[in-house]
Amino acid sequence: MAFIHSFEKSGNSLFKYRGQIPVVLFILAIPVLYYTQFLIFDKFFYQVLIFISIFISFLGFVVRAYTIGTTPKGTSGRNTQNQVAESLNETGIYSMVRHPLYLGNYLMWIGIVAFTFNIYFFIIVSLAFWIYYERIMFAEERFLERKFGESYLNWSLKVPAFIPCFSKFTKSSVAFSFKSVLRREYSGVLATVLGFAFIDLLRIYFITHQFEWQRPSVYVLIASIVLALTLRTIKHQTSWLNEEGRS
Repeated sequence: MAFIHSFEKSGNSLFKYRGQIPVVLFILAIPVLYYTQFLIFDKFFYQVLIFISIFISFLGFVVRAYTIGTTPKGTSGRNTQNQVAESLNETGIYSMVRHPLYLGNYLMWIGIVAFTFNIYFFIIVSLAFWIYYERIMFAEERFLERKFGESYLNWSLKVPAFIPCFSKFTKSSVAFSFKSVLRREYSGVLATVLGFAFIDLLRIYFITHQFEWQRPSVYVLIASIVLALTLRTIKHQTSWLNEEGRS
């Protein structure tokens, strides 16, 4: 099998299981935290590291939220079995970067990885993420090239794949929908908060040898669970979050 076909086949297979990445990170974080030396004596420096980690993940959420909120039905979905594209997005965030959702995913999860305070884990996960998603992006672009032909090729030559070029920004042709974000992103936010709480509780356990449940991370996690359950109920039991022309 030619490399081009091998890459596309493996990319389509990996595309179906990309939602399992957080589970792998949770498992790997356990030995990483156990063997990481927490020799941080300066409280201010410790708080700065926490802020940076949370900010990185929040930035990832902003990228995903803007992408989800400004894209029409049939694109940028949570489909797991097949590639979907009813139209080619060329404005808004797609005028700066070809794969904004994957960029958002990376930032959201690398923020959690940074929260382990282990630079080696940060580097390894970043490299693994690129190897994994490079194939997914390749398969996706092959699909789009076949479907949209010259239009896609012309757009892809102007827009970078993963690192945004802000000077190329063109206002989105679709108005931002806050409802779309509420309907589709609550589970991702909950998973991110769960990741931070998991790291926080596990780190404290390895340091003190006991779980401390009365921590800010636990309170935020409880609030996130309540919010996610509320939005999920509204989504499935009412039509309040439904919008015409949106996924």
